[in-house]
Amino acid sequence: MTVLALRDLPTNARNPAPVDGNIAEVTVFPDMAAAEPHWRALEQACVLATPYQQYDFLKLWQRHVGAPAGVMPFIVVGFNPFGTPLFLLPLGLRRVSGLRVAEFLGGKHANFNMALWRSDVAAQLTASDVKAVLKRLGREADLLSLVNQPLTWAGATNPFALLPHQRAANAAFSGGLIPDFEALLRARTNAATRKKMRKKERALASFGAVRFARAEGIREIRGALDAFFKQKSARMRAQGLSDAFADPNVRRFVEDAATARRSGGEPLIELYTLSVDDMIVATMGGIVGRGRFCAMINSIAGGRYAAESPGEQLIVRLVRQCCERELDTFDLGVGNARYKNLFCGDAEPLFDSFLSLSAAGLMPAMACRLVATVKRAVKQHPSLWAAVKLTRRLHARLSGTN
Repeated sequence: MTVLALRDLPTNARNPAPVDGNIAEVTVFPDMAAAEPHWRALEQACVLATPYQQYDFLKLWQRHVGAPAGVMPFIVVGFNPFGTPLFLLPLGLRRVSGLRVAEFLGGKHANFNMALWRSDVAAQLTASDVKAVLKRLGREADLLSLVNQPLTWAGATNPFALLPHQRAANAAFSGGLIPDFEALLRARTNAATRKKMRKKERALASFGAVRFARAEGIREIRGALDAFFKQKSARMRAQGLSDAFADPNVRRFVEDAATARRSGGEPLIELYTLSVDDMIVATMGGIVGRGRFCAMINSIAGGRYAAESPGEQLIVRLVRQCCERELDTFDLGVGNARYKNLFCGDAEPLFDSFLSLSAAGLMPAMACRLVATVKRAVKQHPSLWAAVKLTRRLHARLSGTN
């Protein structure tokens, strides 16, 4: 455990916080269990955080994915003079060519990356405050590589947006919900679109009995995951992309997160399926927190069912259920796709921060920024991005013939 004193960060006297917001001490915890009490305290407070930074979720990710990949917990917690936690950075540390790189825990399985901040403290922080915290981390790390950070969350500005950053390659897509699903559907679609949706529903029903369900028991969860892994693998192979879920460690993480229960009895990952008779033709899994459903994983069956857009039909039913639960936001994660337009028309800007914490990290930080800039430029140029996707598909077809 590393303790770093920070007694020169002022509280904003014009906006006094319910607790003393002066950051008196920053502690780096090298294991998650030691940081757990402070993590839990922040989760119970009025905190600015995404569902992906829940302790239980990241604990499973670190156990199954992070640790086998050589990631060491690097949990940074800031305290006021009375020992109350004010913020927590759920980071992991790994060595890359001898460089100590700190990144958010969760890797590619967290669509949004963010610290946990007491809301009253986050509203008072200045860029100097945040820089003063990070400056002390140079004793432990050389480079901060923080990607897919939301510019705002729950109507508040992300304090890390005060630091030097750049737009991420992709935005995230979400949409607001209201209790009246039918009113929401009418607001998001026109008559022609709704007619087309009903036609596809009838076409899918012609193959057999259509059933939308939430996987509840172990048997149902495993059945849903089996369908997901097979469908996702086939989809990635057809697109010429590597399948992240082919890794047994990743599969164990998803399985554990879908079966583990939080203190309230809810699973970390909720799983939903759309079936025709006994065949699952679409799946979706998501994590829920503070009124928001965040879709994490999804898949659709190929073949004769694909033309009837089973994935979109599942989303319609899932959004209806989210409205009935009185959730206020539904998101389909990072990256633009046509199927997201129906209920997730709001593009949420994301940003990346590549910050050197030591002399050794200066050039790598510059290289990371350059690579990210090029990646964004390619994805934002329709012709270039279409060429990349075509090349992937052609490579997949040629590889399949060898």
